[in-house]
Amino acid sequence: MKTLQTKHPLAIRWFHWVNFPVLALMVWSGLKIYRAYDVYRIGFGSWTLFRFDKEFLSHLGITQGLAVGMAWHFLFGWIFAINGALYVGYLTVSGAWRQILPNRSSLKEAWQVVLHDLRIRKEPLPKAKFNGAQKIAYTGVVLLGFIALASGLAIYKPVQLAFLLFVFGGYQGARFVHFWVCMLFVLFFVVHIVQVARAGWNNFRSMITGREIVIEEQPNV
Repeated sequence: MKTLQTKHPLAIRWFHWVNFPVLALMVWSGLKIYRAYDVYRIGFGSWTLFRFDKEFLSHLGITQGLAVGMAWHFLFGWIFAINGALYVGYLTVSGAWRQILPNRSSLKEAWQVVLHDLRIRKEPLPKAKFNGAQKIAYTGVVLLGFIALASGLAIYKPVQLAFLLFVFGGYQGARFVHFWVCMLFVLFFVVHIVQVARAGWNNFRSMITGREIVIEEQPNV
């Protein structure tokens, strides 16, 4: 028998759908800023596997425009910060943090999720609102958001927030951390979208309507 069950409250859905385009615009505007001084690469010593240079960014449609990038980045940065603070506040007050905070078994559960996604594990995963991999990922994203804001503020106000600059090892250290946190957000985006597509329409609909269809087995009479 199919039944509709509540999965995501309205507040969580609002925070999610506000954060998604805001974070995407933050990444876009941040890369426009980075394009003016494109120093980072993946490699070892003098050997370079990949470089985030102007040519690569141009292929992504990231054109030159430092002032425009900074203006949009600062605007959406405040929206990102306020939305994130409200989200953390809601999790704390409502007690919903218990559902996403990893526990001692989360790492083991996450490994089972990986094996299941690779079709190595044949048994179905235990039914839960969030599995171990999701708990680690969602908690990690909250931490990434905090690091992104802290490093961004250190870059924005290096004199007034000298203590933050010290934490990140100076201006270049803060910029390095800020850039690679951005790359981790992009990686999360990609993995998250792939997982949503794999989970199907029912799971996606629950983040829009707050409810999902659950098939309940009838007891044998």
